[in-house]
Amino acid sequence: MQTTQGADERYPLAELDNLPEDIRAQILEVQQKSGFVPNVFLKLARRPDEYRAFFAYHDALMLREGGLTKGEKEMIVVATSAQSQCLYCVVAHGALLRIFEKSPLLADHLATNYRKAPITPRQRAMLDFALKVSNASHAIEDADFAALHAHGFADEDIWDIGAIAAFFALSNRMANLSGMMPNPEFHLLGRVPREKKPG
Repeated sequence: MQTTQGADERYPLAELDNLPEDIRAQILEVQQKSGFVPNVFLKLARRPDEYRAFFAYHDALMLREGGLTKGEKEMIVVATSAQSQCLYCVVAHGALLRIFEKSPLLADHLATNYRKAPITPRQRAMLDFALKVSNASHAIEDADFAALHAHGFADEDIWDIGAIAAFFALSNRMANLSGMMPNPEFHLLGRVPREKKPG
């Protein structure tokens, strides 16, 4: 009789106490800021060298100052992750998108059909290109760059769009391979605007 092994049994979340000190410290810092530990950290920490490389590249792309806002970067992640059917990235980055854009609905629209989402023509062009990088990078041509230039994107911005789409293609596939599930906390973040404190 053949039995199936769940992804959490095959690739279990790392135990925080057993991790190298630098990784443990980073994860505890994330926990202090967010109130929980996103599963991506503990799932990838089972291979410390790959964890460090992954998050170094993630931070180089997502924290870099340039022509894209934090919200626009998250739009790329949500739209391309939806195409890859990556539940973890759609839910986790959808939460970040809701927070950065102060919109409880935008992430759901982008994950379902970005072409009908309430975004600007510039952002639509950005996502058209990101999806092409994600799904058909072999077909990229000069006309794709010209379309983005017409919306004011510089070549370095276009690199950022493509690099984020490409990086999260890797992330989506690793999340799906490892059975990474989004933390319940992500589902509620940014859904209801926080009340402003008086004064």
